[in-house]
Amino acid sequence: MSWVVLIEEIRGSGDRQRWGLVPPSFDGRRDTEFATREEARAEALRLTSAHAPGHPWSERDRQAYRISPDEYLVNVDGATSDFHFRLTVAERIVPG
Repeated sequence: MSWVVLIEEIRGSGDRQRWGLVPPSFDGRRDTEFATREEARAEALRLTSAHAPGHPWSERDRQAYRISPDEYLVNVDGATSDFHFRLTVAERIVPG
């Protein structure tokens, strides 16, 4: 088993907006699995400031909140609207 960081955010635009999983911004790394929960937690914390969400287009500010040791909520203030995304550390129980 391994540990992963899941990112949920708004995808699409207009009437086609929906909440869903997106690939993390791992600075070009293809390895999105971690051997330990602690490594995945450290990456989730890093992504609270490093992840570039699809919305808003023009980020002005962001606030990050730790919900639990395995979950963060990040609010991103844009030029005309605000969006949020959620980071969750999860144990992969079925190989992908």
